[in-house]
Amino acid sequence: MTICILDTSVLCNMLDVPAFNQDRADTLSTLERYLEAGHTLLLPLAAVYETGNHIAHVGNGDARRKAAQRFVEQVTQAIAGRAPWTPTPFPDPEPLTEWLVEFPDCAMRETGLADLTIIKEFERQCALHRLRRVFIWSGDHHLRGYDRKVEPRPGRG
Repeated sequence: MTICILDTSVLCNMLDVPAFNQDRADTLSTLERYLEAGHTLLLPLAAVYETGNHIAHVGNGDARRKAAQRFVEQVTQAIAGRAPWTPTPFPDPEPLTEWLVEFPDCAMRETGLADLTIIKEFERQCALHRLRRVFIWSGDHHLRGYDRKVEPRPGRG
């Protein structure tokens, strides 16, 4: 089982958010492959918030409304367990406080707080699933590198 953490760029393409959907065809094709392969897809709260913000800034009001409706439908289905992805839990105050301490250094590397929380979810999933591949699916070059591949154990192929 592979664990795939969705980034905002992927969710925007899936939802066909205008100006954030340049890779829609590739994203949908990749999604189909991941689902066929049985990947577990996780939807971080940061990606939900960021996608909602992108939708709110779509210039055309009709397109904005339609994108917002698709967004609400998909996130609601995810919360109800009826989507191919599962929302990740909101972090407890203690880890969030620790992440905030790291944030100034991240900001200097041009990594925003939303991306930092996605990276922390990647680290959490790696710790929880030591024998599984865990990766962040993103169109952003600085998040694409988060891919913990697991070597097969001797005698298991």
